[in-house]
Amino acid sequence: MRVPIRMIGIATSVFWIILILFCVSALYSLKDTQLQFGEPRVSLTQGNEMLFTLPMTIFNDGYYDLGHFNISTAVLGKQNQTVASGSTSLPVISKGEAINITHEMTVNLTVLLSTYPDLLFNDTELQVNATASITAADVIPIQVSSSFPVPWGAPLYNFTLGTPEFTATLEPDSLAVCKVVVPMSFENHAFFDLTGTIHLKMYNDADAFITEKQVTIEAEQSSFYQGSLELYFPASLATRNGHFEVYCATSFFSSGPLVFLYGV
Repeated sequence: MRVPIRMIGIATSVFWIILILFCVSALYSLKDTQLQFGEPRVSLTQGNEMLFTLPMTIFNDGYYDLGHFNISTAVLGKQNQTVASGSTSLPVISKGEAINITHEMTVNLTVLLSTYPDLLFNDTELQVNATASITAADVIPIQVSSSFPVPWGAPLYNFTLGTPEFTATLEPDSLAVCKVVVPMSFENHAFFDLTGTIHLKMYNDADAFITEKQVTIEAEQSSFYQGSLELYFPASLATRNGHFEVYCATSFFSSGPLVFLYGV
């Protein structure tokens, strides 16, 4: 039996009307879906990586189940290249359900600080891009994106060498020796305690190496560090002017040389 073309047309129209109404209903139900973010946190893992944690709660008070929920975050560098990324997924969020989840992303501090050494000395904000996607009623995919800053505190903020103090001594073999005391200070604005070494090299005005000294430093997070280094060298090598080279090494990073002039 043949079905009249007119009946086929009516059936097709009814199908599209039902589909459109369903899609409109699914989209309308999203107004009752809420995504609430908690306070982002930054901490240190046992592997000396920066752990970015973002708690969130999803309320599905709509008419349909929500599926394929995914949130992805990425830390961006100065040229908008991705430094680190992370992703968290849920297969389904049933209607009437409220789910608490925690999104995590780890950042390799060694890579971050070697790529952007200015982060060692300058406070700034790391830019984080976030993208959330979800499927309403297993039919309609929806995606939204946003970005937000995460504060960064420099571990060697305002690193400074003070004015060196020179004195002369006389060794038992009657050779004159110079002693120099070099003050050193910085503020640890980082979210982690800092333990490592400072290696100081001294050069005269002819760029000739004179002497060197290495000391251990320990600075708790959000603390001010102040110390000094004592160096000894033959008086014959002393000049009025010259420079110091500073090298810093910790479990997170190595930096240097930082150059500081003296006698100018």
